[in-house]
Amino acid sequence: MRKLMMAATFALPLLGGGAMAQETLKIGYIDPLSGGGASVGEVGLKTFQYLADEVNAKGGIAGKKVEIVPLDNKTNPQESLIQAQKAIDAGVRYITQGNGSSVAGALSDFVTKYNERNPGKEVLYFNYAAVDPVLTNAKCSFWHFRWDANSDIKMEALTNYMKKTPSIKNVYLINQDYSFGESVRSAAKTMLAAKRPDIKIVGDELHPLLKITDFAPYIAKIKASGADTVVTGNWGQDFALLLKAAADAGLKVNWYTYYAGGTGGPTAIKQANLNHQVFAVAEGIPNLDNPSSQQFEKAFRAKFDFSLFYPRAVNEMRMLAAAADKAKSVDPVKVASALEGMEVEVFDGGKGYMRKEDHQFFQPIYIASFGDRSEREPFDEEKTGWGWKLVDKIDAANTVLPTTCKMERPN
Repeated sequence: MRKLMMAATFALPLLGGGAMAQETLKIGYIDPLSGGGASVGEVGLKTFQYLADEVNAKGGIAGKKVEIVPLDNKTNPQESLIQAQKAIDAGVRYITQGNGSSVAGALSDFVTKYNERNPGKEVLYFNYAAVDPVLTNAKCSFWHFRWDANSDIKMEALTNYMKKTPSIKNVYLINQDYSFGESVRSAAKTMLAAKRPDIKIVGDELHPLLKITDFAPYIAKIKASGADTVVTGNWGQDFALLLKAAADAGLKVNWYTYYAGGTGGPTAIKQANLNHQVFAVAEGIPNLDNPSSQQFEKAFRAKFDFSLFYPRAVNEMRMLAAAADKAKSVDPVKVASALEGMEVEVFDGGKGYMRKEDHQFFQPIYIASFGDRSEREPFDEEKTGWGWKLVDKIDAANTVLPTTCKMERPN
């Protein structure tokens, strides 16, 4: 009897832990929480935690409480794989990541190989911001889903807008030296040459990712080139510090960007006094005339001192919930199948869908400029008094580009 009681005593915590695990859906958030990318990584973490609270207030996903598990990858691919394995060992079967396409490529490959070796214990990788086109083309995977528009889709939208701007004559390209930066520069050169062959590329610069503390030498090159326009995919501190150096040097050109709205970006734009001279392409902006997204934005800003930079994260979490409901399960294989081809009303209004062939999400795309606001633009950014103004919208159907993906699906 004593032995039985002792066995029961030790078994109870284990049984309790198993019950708790069954009632919790863990999502591993693998992004930089230290180092040069920490500012954007922390914003992403808080955003996903807010979204988890929103889902949990409605009963969770398939009746399970959602828990976001933060894992610091320091924007390093190898460290990301260590964190992914740590997450799996802790019972995580969904991971999400966004900052760094080099990280995304490593994670997609890791998850694909892991699932091949561990049938019945599959893991899904949800990509909310890593936009190298190869991830949904040559290196596509059944286990990877992307909610952000890839860099070719974004550049297609940007260059369609730029081709209608006759004042653009001389363009300087400056990007981070890794797969995403390479894809931005390549697409910019190809698309501008096709749409505006009169435009000259007067500079093409790559710099180390999240390692430059003073961009003054780069800004000096831009000034000397005679550029009237800069195109950059820089994000995080690499954008904010680039604009700071431009302000210090008095460089007054137009900027066409992917991530000007990230942490520190709006402040740097205001300090450079580039009133509606910085343009960004995104799947949403705060100052859209859409009641539901504006209501969410107000509630979000009431809790945090930053705006919703990731509408795509909202789409990701809401679609995970919808897919689990459709599959009547949180099993990753069943959820993945339910996500394929799924059509939804996106966060900022309009229709979006997850293309089955490559797991690329398509949605309306917006181009906005940053500067003085009118009464129709209620939200400012980073207490600058300036906000985003819509200048162009591209419906989802007009953002679709072909894919070379040859996806292998599980039997």
